[in-house]
Amino acid sequence: MNPTPKNWQLSPRITPEADQALHGYPPLMRQILFNRGYSTHEQARNFLEAKSGFETNPFQLPDMQVATERILFAIEKQQKIAIYGDYDVDGVTATALLVQVFHSLQVDVVGYIPHRFEEGYGLNKAALDQLKAEGVNLVITVDCGIRSLKEAQHARDIGLDLIISDHHTPGEVLPEAVAVIDPKRVDSDYPEKNLAGVGVAYKLAAALASRIDFPTRAQAEDYLDLVALGTVADLVPLIGENRTLVRDGLAQLRQTRRQGIRSLMGIASIQPEKMTATDIGFGLGPRLNAAGRLDTATDALHLLTTQDLLKAGELAQQLEIQNRKRQSITRDIQAQAETLALEDDPDAFLLFAAHPDFNAGVVGLAASRLTDQHYRPAVVGHIDGDYTRASCRSISEFHITEALDQCADLLEKYGGHAAAAGFTVHNKNLTELVARLKSLAAEQLSELDLRPTLTADLELPLSALKSEVLEYLDWLQPTGYGNPQVAFISRRLQVSNSRRVGKDQSHLKLSVTDGQLTFDAIAFRLGDWHDDMPPRIDLLYRFEVNEFRGRKTLQLNVRDIRPSR
Repeated sequence: MNPTPKNWQLSPRITPEADQALHGYPPLMRQILFNRGYSTHEQARNFLEAKSGFETNPFQLPDMQVATERILFAIEKQQKIAIYGDYDVDGVTATALLVQVFHSLQVDVVGYIPHRFEEGYGLNKAALDQLKAEGVNLVITVDCGIRSLKEAQHARDIGLDLIISDHHTPGEVLPEAVAVIDPKRVDSDYPEKNLAGVGVAYKLAAALASRIDFPTRAQAEDYLDLVALGTVADLVPLIGENRTLVRDGLAQLRQTRRQGIRSLMGIASIQPEKMTATDIGFGLGPRLNAAGRLDTATDALHLLTTQDLLKAGELAQQLEIQNRKRQSITRDIQAQAETLALEDDPDAFLLFAAHPDFNAGVVGLAASRLTDQHYRPAVVGHIDGDYTRASCRSISEFHITEALDQCADLLEKYGGHAAAAGFTVHNKNLTELVARLKSLAAEQLSELDLRPTLTADLELPLSALKSEVLEYLDWLQPTGYGNPQVAFISRRLQVSNSRRVGKDQSHLKLSVTDGQLTFDAIAFRLGDWHDDMPPRIDLLYRFEVNEFRGRKTLQLNVRDIRPSR
């Protein structure tokens, strides 16, 4: 039977006041809008039209004025600029964006992505020394740097000017730099706090565009395809300004002129004209990430910037090979980490596993899978000599970066969000760190019912699933983190047939009926239900179009199954 029991939560019924305020929309749409917090006509219109509803002037970001002044000085004096990024999709797209912006301005610019295994995350002193030796005068970070206090001081010591642009949560002390641009700064007036790293880079480009005449062939808005890629892949909420940026970026991706992205779409079997946020999250994102997880992210950066058709094809194929290898390594590490974590402490409220053989590039993915499977915070790390470098994934009930804040005295470096973080610890402190994290988790989680919650928008009969419902659902795009796809519940359905599918037979294909209508359904990772199917079931699912070999059919994408009462 289903190995992970889940809570089902049905959204509260729309209030009469909101129902009246949204009367111009179909009843089903009113409930869906209300579920997402939009209870007035203006709020609903802004959301559906992907308007942020607030002022998005980039100069509202702290230090944006001084940053643009320093960049303009560098351009005037023909100084060399380095864009220092991160090796994930957010960092690579942000690097590509600013490198191409400066190229369009005929600036001497170089993109620098640190090597995950040789340099680790974020700024490092050796890289700054190297850039200084190569004649760089100004370093602009993207998607990193907000907690690099020692490295920022080193840049100052060697005479290298530093502009930090980041979106991670700052520490109590900011790095000493020419400018520190981060919407999460406590003194930030910028209304959108949840920009991705590439979103902050885009705001910097937009600020520059307002101060200098960009060539007609290159405006800041021309890079929104990169913003969409990095924003979706980094799992920031797709509401507010992010929703605007991603919707506009998806429109560019559907007619992309980037040879590399077009080649990667072909490898991933994505039709450009039908590109969605889901295609980024499950198609393009993992392949772009694969390069930096197994080796260097330079291939991903070159893929995004090359216009050479042959080179683009070669790079896309290379990323595909790396992604398949990454999938295999992740499965192996997940199995080993699960054994280590549960053997060590089967009742722990935080799962921990570290080993010298774990690939440092995929420990975060293994941690994510452990969190998904056991609904506990998970930490998986690579032990390398005197240090352990680990990635953390968490649940909504436990803010992992705040937990690391309470262990800062034990850590060499760390950073992240509520749900994901990373750290480096000297092994002499590792035992105490694990004990403290597990104690914090037990303190916060021991009294809670720790089961993942699936939220449904509406309970309805299958007969309500008309084709026009899909049109309403399309209005909500782009969907993703912070703006989930609509989910429905239908009860007391009879299964007319079912079978296991997939390479490992872990998925379930079935047909269900309420006595009036019959729908095909697919239930990923729920194949065990086939062996013990109740006579009547309740389904929590998404309604979608399935296209296979040119034939389109309506189907239910099942999130969870329950025996009917």
